[in-house]
Amino acid sequence: MEEKQDKKKFFGSLVIPAILVTLMWAVKIVEISLNVELGRYGLVPHTAQGLLGILTLPFLHGGWEHLMANSVPVIVLGTALYYFYPTLANRVMIVSYLGSGLLTWCLGDPSTTHVGASALIYSLNLFLIISGFIRGNRQLTVIALIMVFLYGSFIWGMIPSLARPQNISWEGHLSGAIIGMVLAFLLRKEGPQKEVHHWEEDDDSDDSGTDNPEHDEKPYWDVPTPSNDELTVQYRIRH
Repeated sequence: MEEKQDKKKFFGSLVIPAILVTLMWAVKIVEISLNVELGRYGLVPHTAQGLLGILTLPFLHGGWEHLMANSVPVIVLGTALYYFYPTLANRVMIVSYLGSGLLTWCLGDPSTTHVGASALIYSLNLFLIISGFIRGNRQLTVIALIMVFLYGSFIWGMIPSLARPQNISWEGHLSGAIIGMVLAFLLRKEGPQKEVHHWEEDDDSDDSGTDNPEHDEKPYWDVPTPSNDELTVQYRIRH
C-alpha cells in the first residue's frame, strides 16, 4: 500500500515538469516546422520589448543540443521539487521562473538576447541544495549535487570571463542561483523540517523504584538488627 502511494506521489510530482519540457519541445518543433526564428522574442535586458522575454525565456532555445541539455535538469529537479516539497513547489517554481527572468533583465547587457531554461534550472538546483542542507535531507542534497556534476557548466557558467567566450548567459545563471538561495532561506521554516530525535530512558533502568511496588520491600540484608532489650523480651515470651 505504501509503495503504491509512493508511485502515485512520484507520477504526480512529474506532471508540471513534464508539461514545461513538452512546451519547450513544442516551441522548437514549431520553430523548425514553420522555418521561423523565435529567438528574437527572447529576453533583452533593460528594454521594454525585452520584458516579454521574462515569460518566453525558458521556452526558447538556440538549438537541439541546447534544448536537450536543459530538458533533463528540468525534469529531474522539477520532479524532486514537487516530490519533496509539495506544499512549496508551486511558489518556488513560479518565483524561480519569473524572478530569475526579471533579475536577468536587470543585470544583463542590453546588447544581448537571452534564451533557454538555464536560469530556472539554476534557481531550482540552488533551492534544493540549500534546503537539503538546512533540513538535513541527504537524499535531496545528493540529487541536486548530482545535477551539478551532470550540468557541466554549473560552476563556471556564473563566471563572466569563462561564460562569455562560450556564448553562455552568466547573467541568467547567476540570477537563477540568487533567486534559488533567497527562496531556500525565506522558506526554511515552511514545508518538511529537520527531524529532531527525543531519546527516552528505558523504564527497566530506572532504579528509583517509585512506580514499582516491589521496590518498596526492603531486602533481607536491610532488616534492622534488634536491640538487647528486644531480644530479652522475645526470650521471655518464648520461654
